[in-house]
Amino acid sequence: MTRGFRPLLRGSTYAGALFAYCGALVSLPLLPFAALPALAWPSAPEGVRIALTVLVWAVLIGVLGLARTTRRVLIACARRMLGVPLPDPVAEPPRPTAPTRSTAPGSDRLRTPLWLLAHVALGWAGAQSAVLLVGAGLLLPGGWAGAEAGVSVRGWSLRPEHGWQSWAAALGCLLLAALLCLAVTGALRWLAPRLLGPSSAERLALAAERERALAERNRLAHELHDSIGHTLTAATIQAAVAGEVLGADPEAARAALRSIEESTRAALEDLDYVLGMLREEQTATAPPRSLADLPELLDRLRHAGAVVEPELAGDFTRVRGTPARAAYRILQEGLTNALRHGAGGPIRVTVTATPDALRLSVVNRTGSGGGSGGGGSATTAFPTSGHGLPGLTERVRLLHGEITAGPDGPDHWRLTARLPVRVPA
Repeated sequence: MTRGFRPLLRGSTYAGALFAYCGALVSLPLLPFAALPALAWPSAPEGVRIALTVLVWAVLIGVLGLARTTRRVLIACARRMLGVPLPDPVAEPPRPTAPTRSTAPGSDRLRTPLWLLAHVALGWAGAQSAVLLVGAGLLLPGGWAGAEAGVSVRGWSLRPEHGWQSWAAALGCLLLAALLCLAVTGALRWLAPRLLGPSSAERLALAAERERALAERNRLAHELHDSIGHTLTAATIQAAVAGEVLGADPEAARAALRSIEESTRAALEDLDYVLGMLREEQTATAPPRSLADLPELLDRLRHAGAVVEPELAGDFTRVRGTPARAAYRILQEGLTNALRHGAGGPIRVTVTATPDALRLSVVNRTGSGGGSGGGGSATTAFPTSGHGLPGLTERVRLLHGEITAGPDGPDHWRLTARLPVRVPA
């Protein structure tokens, strides 16, 4: 029983009703303009002039709801007064290329005028009824208006004969007024998500924006994984080399330390770039790596003691944009795995640029007996767990390319990729 009356004791119930009543008051300045056609037609019957005034008034209210600023203000007020979680409208929702039954072009645009009309209608009906009920609740007790206290509306009258009846009727009127506020607030809360919530076009725009943000974050995660993973692998090998030759060949040790410094500085630039993008800041760091940075990558591997045999064919430096960045990361990941899991020996790197495709290949030794048969050594040569190979596969898939990784003969591992590109003339 107490739980049923709990909504009547909440301030949000009466805040929502006040919101409705304020909507009715805000519509009053339009009433004189709505009455002009009726005033210009004095010979019409009174009922016709009243209906004409109400019709013009509704049209003016609906036209006011077509403005995008009006929708923003209404959404902010509904969030505050009704407590309904409504997202901000999208600045420019995309226009559907072909209208469907559920997403007709004009239906979404008419939702705000419909909300305004419902808001004003509920406000006027609720305000008039509330004033009548509260007035009756205050006037019916005999102590306020004498022994003949009563309420009369359009021929209907309420005149309790005894004092206790007056107080009971007054309490009933006040309870009805509270229930009316609850009904008006509930109706507005039910209508708000349907008329002020995201339209079908706005929901598509929000979904597209979330998908774009997720794809960008995934791309940045791949960038960070590839850059930091390669740098840590190369720095570890270079530090081991420096430690072994520190006494016998100080110059080689210093070269290894310089290579560690250069590779970690490049990794810090990549990290700064990724963090700046995640924070949506304008960062002044270098742009993401591309094929133009391939010579620097190969030099760092040589400083780590690796023997790299590059085979470059075609003018791959003219390949720009996403394919160039993806190609660099594919080669970086393949070389990192060759350093981490390979068995020494030369690493063959092939990059071939043609007018319609970019072909990449990284081949390294896996040790004796590690290739054919797909046994355990093949797995150690290029692990299929973690984020390396799945990340590369995802990159290539998004570019509609092809990638393979597996044993190449008895003791080699090969990573190959083909990226469709269009080399500018």
